[in-house]
Parts: sequence; C-alpha cells; structure tokens
Amino acid sequence: MTLQQLKYLLGVVDNGLNITAASERLYTSQPGISKQLRRLEEEVGVQIFSRKGKALVGVTPAGETIVEYARRILRDVDNIRSVGQELMAEQEGTLSIATTNTQARYVLPDVISRFREQYPQVALELHQGTSEQIADLVAEGRVDFAIVTGSQSLFPELNRIPCYRWDRIVLTRKDHPLAAPGSELSLKSLAEHPLVTYVFSATRKSSFLGAFEQQGLEPNVVFTAWDADVIKTYVRMGLGVGIIAPMAVVEEDREDLQVICGDSLFPTVTTWIGLPRDRAIRRYMIDFIELFLPYWPRQSIEQAAVADNQELIDRLATEVDLPTRGSHDHGVSADC
Repeated sequence: MTLQQLKYLLGVVDNGLNITAASERLYTSQPGISKQLRRLEEEVGVQIFSRKGKALVGVTPAGETIVEYARRILRDVDNIRSVGQELMAEQEGTLSIATTNTQARYVLPDVISRFREQYPQVALELHQGTSEQIADLVAEGRVDFAIVTGSQSLFPELNRIPCYRWDRIVLTRKDHPLAAPGSELSLKSLAEHPLVTYVFSATRKSSFLGAFEQQGLEPNVVFTAWDADVIKTYVRMGLGVGIIAPMAVVEEDREDLQVICGDSLFPTVTTWIGLPRDRAIRRYMIDFIELFLPYWPRQSIEQAAVADNQELIDRLATEVDLPTRGSHDHGVSADC
C-alpha cells in the first residue's frame, strides 16, 4: 500500500467516481489510476468499488471505511509535512558543532561570522576535541554537526559530506638543518629528527604513521597536542620539527619559522561535515553547510543531509570539485 494509491482512491471518490476527471486532476493517466486501485483492492483483500463493466458505480460498505482511513492518513501526512516546513522555517534555535581545534581556530570563524549575521537568534555551541571525543558527543546526541578529518569508521551513523582536501605542512626553526638551502625533505630525513604533531587516535591508526611504516621507518614523535598553536610554540622552543595542517599556518609564522610543503610525503586527507541521520534538519542548518561548502549545490546538500545511506552522498560528491586547502589560503607561501 502506498500514499499514491490512497491519493488516487480519494481523487476518484471526490470526482464522483469519474476516473477520467480524477486523472486530469491528479495529472496522471486513466489506466494508471485503474491499475493502482486494483492493486489496492488486492492488497486489502476487499472490493472498494461496485462496478458495472469497467465503470465505477458506487463505493462498497468496506470501501467507505477504507476511504475514511485514507482521508485520516493523508491528513496526518499533511500535518507531518507542515511540522517539517515549520522546522525548516525557524529563525531561532541552537546549532551545536563538534570539531577539532584547527577547524575551530582557523577554518570556521569566517563561516560562523557570516552565519551569525544571517541568523542572529540562533545560539551556536562549539565543542572541540579529538575524533574519539567528538564521536562520544555524537553518540550522546549532544551535537548537530561533526566536522572531522578522516576517522570515518568512528561515525557510521552520520551522513558525511566531504568538505575539502589538504596536505600536511612541515615547520622548522629558521636555524634547523632541514631549513638549510638545498636540504632535501623526505620521510627518512624527518625520521632522523624529533617530531611534534597532533594527538593520534586511541588506535594509533593514522595516515601520518602509516606513511613512515610503509617505508620501514619509525618516526621519533616526542610531543603531541590537539592545538596547532601549541605545536608551533614547541617548534619555536626547539623541541622538534612540527607537522600540522596548512590552514593553521598564518603570515606571522613566517617571521621565525620555515614553512615547507609535505604533500609529497604524506597522503592527502579529506575533512568532512557529518549530520546524524535521525536528527530533524532545519533550514538554518542547511544554510550553515552552504556557507561552509559554497561549491556544493544547495540541492545536493539537501539530498545529502537526509540521505539514508552514505553511498548516495558519495555519488553526489563525485559531481563536486572539492578544493584543496593550503597555507596559501591565509596568504602564506610554503617552500615546495
């Protein structure tokens, strides 16, 4: 039984059992309506209409009861749609986002500023943490969005929309051997120095570690932190060579740090924004994603937000030219 069959049923009843008039009213074909009505009768197991030849001449007593239920069902469907439209039209509410420190500090401020101008009555909550901590917030139902790089296996219940790609940046002090003219940067040369980078996941599954492992190397990671600014501080102290996201490099860093591209050393990673599949989607949520991902068509964002499987989103993503973000997005050049 489908809603379309119930619509056809009421369309015929409301048009005096005239299937031709009902088909014109419903913008469909007369044979199509007749076929669907037959299927409905077969499914419910009773005759809804009295017939004389092919013509409908009345509604049976059982049919009257079914028509009454059909009207009630379609009214409820309209009410559900109205609730959805009201939610989508809301200008007030709360938007809770969980993300990493780098995204919160270097990527989201401009988006949040523009969103606040558009929705001044929507309260924003920004939670920062590791992928595991963000996954816990999602599991507890405390956030509307998660913005994470990699770690897809931690978020099977989210609709994950790819945002952009990025390659790691290597940072050294100006007097570091790797900053010397003609110095060759490689995983082997990095493995010869103390390294400072982001906190690894609890499972230590990381494309960073994997790159060294594939070449039979063991990186000497002496310090990890959530915050890129903390990593830069310890690089300045001479604790080690920093490896961070390019978005976290600003013009001031060039004054005392050497910024070197690491895109040939480590796999490119993808940042995505995820939405719980069981969460009601409001218009301001779609608008936030559109501000964050202006290169995604709005229609595709809307489809991805309510998709019932990740495969559909992945197909939509193939039609989007995802950008690769780098330090140049802040007007900072890197030595490549």
